[in-house]
Amino acid sequence: MNSLIETVDELVHEPTQTRDDGGVDITVSEIYTIQQPGQLDFGGGEMKPADLQTHSTQLHNEGDSYQWWHLDEGIYLIEYNESLSTEAQLQPRTEILEQGASHPSIRVESLPMIPLSVSVGGIQIKENARVSVILPVE
Repeated sequence: MNSLIETVDELVHEPTQTRDDGGVDITVSEIYTIQQPGQLDFGGGEMKPADLQTHSTQLHNEGDSYQWWHLDEGIYLIEYNESLSTEAQLQPRTEILEQGASHPSIRVESLPMIPLSVSVGGIQIKENARVSVILPVE
């Protein structure tokens, strides 16, 4: 079996994203707010996607190359830089959990947008931050 890293494309910085446990850290490319709710039904004929808006970013310092998202308490959708072409377990990194934010842990075969829950204190996330990890499925 190939290693998990061989099934991930669009890595921002492979040496930093490769983990000793065989996992790969996954980075955030965009964060969205939900402006209008989506719609789901039993048969799919009335399904409508939610209306999303990209969340604004700002520089912390004039010379910064990357901007930051300042997120208040709430639910957001995050999109990843990377793509995946095998089955893996997606889960939040410990570092984001320790800052009061989280997302579901799910088994995936690609990297969908995923809801990010932010606690009362809010969080600041820099563009390309490693927020999630994918681990091999055993």
